[in-house]
Amino acid sequence: MRDPNTDPPPPPITTTWNQHFSTLLDHHTADDESDRSTAMSWGEAAMGARDTIGEFAKGAGEMCVVLARSFVEVVKESAGDKETSIGRGVGRVCGRLGFLNEYLPEEKDPVMAWGVIVSVFVVAVLALMTNSAPNAPIDTLKKVQVHPPNASHILLPDGRHMAYHEQGVPADLARFTIIAPHSFLHSRLAGIPGIKASLMDEFGVRLITYDLPGFGESDPHALRSLESSAMDMPHLADALGVNQKFWVVGHSDGTFHAWAALRYIPDKLAGVAVFAPMVNPYDPSMTKEERSRTWKNWSQRRKLMYILARRFPRFLSYYYHRTFFSGQHGSVDKWLSLRLGKRDKTFIEDPRFETFWQRNVEESIRQGSVKAFVEEVVLQVSIWDFNIADLQSRKVREQKGFLLWLKSLYSPVEEELMGFLGPIHIWQGMEDGVVSPALISYLQRVLPGASVHMLPNEGHFTYFYFCDECHRQIFATIFGTPEGPLHDNVFLEQAAIGANTLHDQENMTSEDLPTQQDHPKSL
Repeated sequence: MRDPNTDPPPPPITTTWNQHFSTLLDHHTADDESDRSTAMSWGEAAMGARDTIGEFAKGAGEMCVVLARSFVEVVKESAGDKETSIGRGVGRVCGRLGFLNEYLPEEKDPVMAWGVIVSVFVVAVLALMTNSAPNAPIDTLKKVQVHPPNASHILLPDGRHMAYHEQGVPADLARFTIIAPHSFLHSRLAGIPGIKASLMDEFGVRLITYDLPGFGESDPHALRSLESSAMDMPHLADALGVNQKFWVVGHSDGTFHAWAALRYIPDKLAGVAVFAPMVNPYDPSMTKEERSRTWKNWSQRRKLMYILARRFPRFLSYYYHRTFFSGQHGSVDKWLSLRLGKRDKTFIEDPRFETFWQRNVEESIRQGSVKAFVEEVVLQVSIWDFNIADLQSRKVREQKGFLLWLKSLYSPVEEELMGFLGPIHIWQGMEDGVVSPALISYLQRVLPGASVHMLPNEGHFTYFYFCDECHRQIFATIFGTPEGPLHDNVFLEQAAIGANTLHDQENMTSEDLPTQQDHPKSL
């Protein structure tokens, strides 16, 4: 670097940027007059404007150079005195970075050269941050709306209020009942997106959805856990008069609550159906290869979100305030850090999905508190009280002892099972960019009794959302042949009995009629 005490100062610039800029304006005015006199074409006029802009950019560059030199002179005066703290600090930094001067031309002053380089770098960064394309489309962000409360509520045993929503046939006519916990950034309004009322009536299905604690209109839970999440379901079922076992249906990260139901309330369940299921990425029952392949399929931002949720959950609130709590709507793939396939990218641009997504976001963040969302993600990656492998039905570990051996000699020992004994269905799209095939292989390994349905040409959303034929296939798979609501069958059975009675009466002969001898005489 140049010694400010011995080396001569750099030569002054003979032409200032003000003079050069004035010259450019005069030149531009002359060009305009010449253009009008010669009637240049639009293409030639555009070339002239581009040259003018280029000259202006050169002038702006020289202005940056002047500013940089002025800044350098100020730094020289402060840093040249090695007795000051600034001088000592600059000296140490320059000593460590002195090797970079080898890449500069020998005739250039290092101080001046680095000043220009830094100035150009700052200008380049500002240019990259600004969209200068003249025809670039401008994204109009839609603002989040606040809707008036309209949910029905129940009072839970711990004093919390839970908001819920019902679809399908009434309680006394329901042949099957489904309880569907929603996924992240959704609400009780989600359910099975696009499900037809006629289809639920055909199968006699009652669909109940609810807001998770702190979402929508449900009160937050101070001591929330996967167990408390599971226990909310039978409380909801009892309050709404569900007198039978119910199905639990979950999609994406809503399947965490389905796994919790299998673990904590298996005796309340008729079955479980999950779509594009997620599991705890830190589940100890996963092999190293399965965990590695699962993480590999996620975007870098999603990996960061999981790491923050497990190690530094408080940092998540900063990201959430910049996205779905910013007051503006955004796309699902960016906000949830999803790596979507081609079909899903096309699907989320559908107006039906966009309207559904925005309405659910507005409902889920109604309370304006980020705490429930942080808790939801932390639950997904925290240390669970169970593994997915524990959910499958299995034999109870046999106890050993002389009395048990003596008892087995006189009576056969009945095989006792524990865990969930009912059906488990897993649907997975083969073009899903969010849930990797390695995750499904893991579920097949630890849940060998589960029915896995692989879906060619389907993504993360395309099968479960707004697909009438898909919904019919789902109901037919888990419920069998549609038999309608209960009252239809009762009416048909009564009609059949009445018809048979009338037919028998019409076919009776005189011999079949009762005689006087068949009845005792009255006294």
